[in-house]
Amino acid sequence: MKERKKRDGKSRKKDAKSRAERADRYALYQESVQDPEGDVSRLRRMYARHFGGAPRHLREDFCGSALLACCWVRAGRDHRATGIDLDPEPLEWGREHNLVKLRPEQLRRLRLVEADVRAVRGPAADVVAAFNFSYSVFKNRRELLHYFRRAHAGLARRGIFVLDAYGGPEAQERRAETREYDGFDYVWDQDLFDPITHHTRCLIHFEFSDGSRLERAFRYDWRLWMLPELRDLLEEAGFDAVEVYWEGTERGTDEGNGIFRPRRHAEDDPAWIAYVVAVKGA
Repeated sequence: MKERKKRDGKSRKKDAKSRAERADRYALYQESVQDPEGDVSRLRRMYARHFGGAPRHLREDFCGSALLACCWVRAGRDHRATGIDLDPEPLEWGREHNLVKLRPEQLRRLRLVEADVRAVRGPAADVVAAFNFSYSVFKNRRELLHYFRRAHAGLARRGIFVLDAYGGPEAQERRAETREYDGFDYVWDQDLFDPITHHTRCLIHFEFSDGSRLERAFRYDWRLWMLPELRDLLEEAGFDAVEVYWEGTERGTDEGNGIFRPRRHAEDDPAWIAYVVAVKGA
């Protein structure tokens, strides 16, 4: 009996998985990176600033697990959303974990499309959003301009196209930043930056209290686009106006406060995040 217990104990110890091995990378990403309720509120305010009414149809480009699209259809009975992504894996994860939480009538107002965002035609949206810097996958001017023109064509006669952007001197350094969350740490790892091409490779890792680490949970090969470049390309793509929403800072800490307002100029900041709002029909 003692020998059997000893063997069983060894077996249980061998079969026990670390927290990293049991982790769901998409669930961790949604918790640490995304703020869908905040984004829905910001998008509605941005639209109302120019057109006074309330937007109804959102197109979420590079939607991944479609968390924002799901939040959008929950936010109003007349809200519709289209989520577009080229990768079937996050789309399927979103169906299994996000869409199942919607009521049947909400599901009827949400459409997921597995396709290149540049290839999708209609229906016309009031808002097109491309968040989490995903448009940075287009690494040359011709490709990004083509995408911006397709986003312009995907809008209704009056609408807004909203991007997020990041930059500052620290964005051009090899460095890692760690943020603590309940039960895990999120690590943003700027693994490579080429000052000639602005090609950057960024990684996301997750670390856990048992000492395990989910290495390279996500990898991004991007071009780091600058705000003047984005504004020039959006205007060339046909948008009537382009605004930058700059984040305010907390007094005493100089940390971002999560409040974004339109700004024409900003003070130098070693690391910043902003929204770029391109307006059609202004």
